[in-house]
Amino acid sequence: MYCNPNSKRDWRPLEEHSCTDIPWLLLFVLFCVGMGFICGFSIASGAASRLVSGYDSYGNVCGQKNSKLEGVSQSGLDHTNRKYVFFLDPCKLDLVQRKIKSVALCVSECPREELKTLSDVKRFAETNGSELCDYSVSLSQYEKETTLCPKLPVPPSAPIPFFHRCAPVNISCYAKFAEALITFVSDNSVLHRLISGVMTSKEIIMGLCLLSLVLSMILMVIIRFISRVLVWILTILVILGSLGGTGVLWWLYATQRKSIDENLPPDRLQVSQDNLQALLVYSIAATIFTVILLLIMLIMRKRVALTIALFHVAGKVFIHLPLLVFQPFWTFFALILFWVYWVMVLLFLGTAGDPTINDQGFVEFKIVGPLQYMWWYHLVGLIWISEFILACQQMTIAGAVVTYYFTRNKGELPFTPILASVNRLIRYHLGTVAKGAFIITLVKIPRMILMYIQSQLKGKENACARCMLKSCICCLWCLEKCLTYLNQNAYTATAINSTNFCTSAKDALVILVENVLRVATINTVGDFVLFLGKVLIMCSTGLAGIMLLNYQRDYTVWVLPLIIVCLFAFLVAHCFLSIYEMVVDVLFLCFAIDTKYNDGSPGKEFYMDKVLMVWIFIKCGGDDATNGFIDNLDHGTALQ
Repeated sequence: MYCNPNSKRDWRPLEEHSCTDIPWLLLFVLFCVGMGFICGFSIASGAASRLVSGYDSYGNVCGQKNSKLEGVSQSGLDHTNRKYVFFLDPCKLDLVQRKIKSVALCVSECPREELKTLSDVKRFAETNGSELCDYSVSLSQYEKETTLCPKLPVPPSAPIPFFHRCAPVNISCYAKFAEALITFVSDNSVLHRLISGVMTSKEIIMGLCLLSLVLSMILMVIIRFISRVLVWILTILVILGSLGGTGVLWWLYATQRKSIDENLPPDRLQVSQDNLQALLVYSIAATIFTVILLLIMLIMRKRVALTIALFHVAGKVFIHLPLLVFQPFWTFFALILFWVYWVMVLLFLGTAGDPTINDQGFVEFKIVGPLQYMWWYHLVGLIWISEFILACQQMTIAGAVVTYYFTRNKGELPFTPILASVNRLIRYHLGTVAKGAFIITLVKIPRMILMYIQSQLKGKENACARCMLKSCICCLWCLEKCLTYLNQNAYTATAINSTNFCTSAKDALVILVENVLRVATINTVGDFVLFLGKVLIMCSTGLAGIMLLNYQRDYTVWVLPLIIVCLFAFLVAHCFLSIYEMVVDVLFLCFAIDTKYNDGSPGKEFYMDKVLMVWIFIKCGGDDATNGFIDNLDHGTALQ
């Protein structure tokens, strides 16, 4: 495979560019137009104004004149001077629907101080002109009415109303709402202390998150120098662990066999013999496993060396393409912008539709007819467009690394290979990433539906149904991971040859199958090394957090801040090291193509880095077919 001089050149790295999967690009554009229609419909139906300005329980939008609604006595009021929504009981929550069930009124001003009695409420209305009781209650009745007036004491509201809502600053209300989302807390006081700890230690949390960001960037720089040590330490530990575990099992078996007393009662003797039999089975199984593991290590030892070489070359890629380090920032920023838009439209849909009267006699806005299923379309858009953004990142990285690999003279690289890759993506390959993202969406949606069904049937379904649900969810998850990996390699093939998604996926799959052992090595040893790096950053950040929080005597409970810091540190490390992992995968596919269609002879010189050339030289040994490669090694190295 490596040294065949008669291999046919089927791949044309960066020789020409053409548009790929144009029908899928048109389909994606039409889908985005549909997403825009949903947004436009919700705004045109008045949902945007109701969301931003707020509305009371009688269907009146605050801050404007309103039309009379049939059957609603308190509708059609002029709220021009009443711009804020006030809830009579802001802590009255529906934990199932996760919404406030309190009566909502439009008021001219939110209370800034706690109102302990109805006399205080009346005094507030007289002083500020903001009546906090129901519209039907006159000012003279304030000290008599209780059900149509706010629940006492009235907590002070935040200085800046949230979407024109009077949001209480009392943390107990937010804690109660969080109970609908956080199920592991059974004691309200514990939740209050945890939230207080987070709010008090927010500066330390931000500092530790910044520390995890710095550590991740440093680790990406130095990992190329310690990858050899990490891989071989891991290999030695696995071998020693398996040998040691097998030895301990046989030692326990021999000790147990010698210590059996034949004079024991029959029941105790039977138990001892059963234990001895179990130890024998475990020892034999461990021995077989250790032998197989040692054989695999022996067979794959040179492929482990390939993993180390690819890590080393990946470090060089980041030196030549430093903007790769910032790729997670742009992707994260794009995702955040889209998610904010998606949530805003979802909130618009929640207040869109025609006014209806609920069981309590208050007005709610609901969409009726076929348009009520728009949120399903909106949900598919969330998954597809999110996957599209992630696929654009993969295609951008693949295009930049492919440009680096297949440019013989690195001095001739574009000024900014990342921007050049983005330009090729936008001009030629948006349809390909749209198609790849849609395939992942087709797998994710059934898995999410099954997970929703599982959550709704929790505690009701029988053991068989529960097992089937979990099995289906697990199978779909595995399929999603496999398709994600195949998509990434298909994007690499598209970046090399400018072929459509299906052709690229087929070509990439052929290369991966031909190198299945090397793929397995890279995706086990390499991924585990990167996982160790993520754990290292998380542990280092967590240790720093323990030292800082331990010296702050004001914190009674700082478990939650520490958990937040550790999770964020692992997430940041995952974002950065996943880029490293992606670069290694792209380099491997380029390397496999390079070695399949080139042999180092004149006219078929390798594109690869010197480190990979040395690995090929060792692999080919003294074979006669390597003479051309040996003669051209120095020439190829000079071009690097």
